[in-house]
Amino acid sequence: MELSSERVLAPLEMSQTASQVGEPAPDNGDYESLPPHVSVTTHMTAGAVAGVLEHTVMYPVDSVKTRMQSLQPDPNARYRGVYEALRRIIRTEGFLRPLRGLNITMMGAGPAHALYFACYERVKHSLSDVIKNGANSHLANGVAGSVATVLHDAVMNPAEVVKQRMQMYKSPYRGLWDCVRTVTRTEGASAFYRSYSTQLTMNIPFQAVHFITYETMQEWLNPHRHYHPGTHIVSGAAAGAISAVVTTPLDVCKTLLNTQENVALSSMNISGHLSGMANTFRTVYKLGGLAAFFKGVQARVIYQMPSTAIAWSVYEFFKYFLTKQEARHPSWNGK
Repeated sequence: MELSSERVLAPLEMSQTASQVGEPAPDNGDYESLPPHVSVTTHMTAGAVAGVLEHTVMYPVDSVKTRMQSLQPDPNARYRGVYEALRRIIRTEGFLRPLRGLNITMMGAGPAHALYFACYERVKHSLSDVIKNGANSHLANGVAGSVATVLHDAVMNPAEVVKQRMQMYKSPYRGLWDCVRTVTRTEGASAFYRSYSTQLTMNIPFQAVHFITYETMQEWLNPHRHYHPGTHIVSGAAAGAISAVVTTPLDVCKTLLNTQENVALSSMNISGHLSGMANTFRTVYKLGGLAAFFKGVQARVIYQMPSTAIAWSVYEFFKYFLTKQEARHPSWNGK
């Protein structure tokens, strides 16, 4: 493992030294200078690993976010902040309670992020070639992120429904499969996609802002696009924070559609199941006014900043590392 790390870091040090003395960086095989060697398999593998790590590391904060977005929370589930919420959940409900629902998230995150990153890279490069002759294009980045989101959410939406129902305070489900069976039996299979349109309405602008911010930060911090962990972490964190704040109102609506919060719906005399984005917006506003649309914004930013930093740094590392291996062993790609 030490040998591999040295091989990864050596070209980076060479390029940084060349940049410092004002000379052009040598053609050292960085992934950005070798697009033919960056296979779809590489993008999918790097994306899957990044997605699983992103959701796993930050999952307890995601659980807190879901609870803090509750519009009519139980008195025992009202929290002043993220840290206080985590401490109370662990103390009153058990050490593993903030991880409830992690299994379904990991099952969905791998394939969802594999499609997400592979689609983003392919569409981004194709559109950039047309729009700016291969140079970075904000329009290409935004469109690519939006298209990738449609595929990602198609895979991830059912997992989100199960995850958020298991995260809620006093969740009635014994486990993953009990939740899936109960929801299917009582609400039908369509319940797993009830929030899909709202999810897309939220995630398309989220990912457009996210990718544009990330690529813009990379232009400023890492114009030669060499592998540089620090710039990927900072760019990812900034992209996650800005996108999270902008789309929090839609995330609140998505959470209500996914959880079908009984107390909140009963207080509005809503029988059956809440559906439709317009109905959800009206319900949220009636329950708490404009402030309700920003419930959990602190937890959402705290979750998204490190999540996107982890996702991008892990993705860029694996993309770089796997591309290097493919260059050394062309037979891996069937060449």
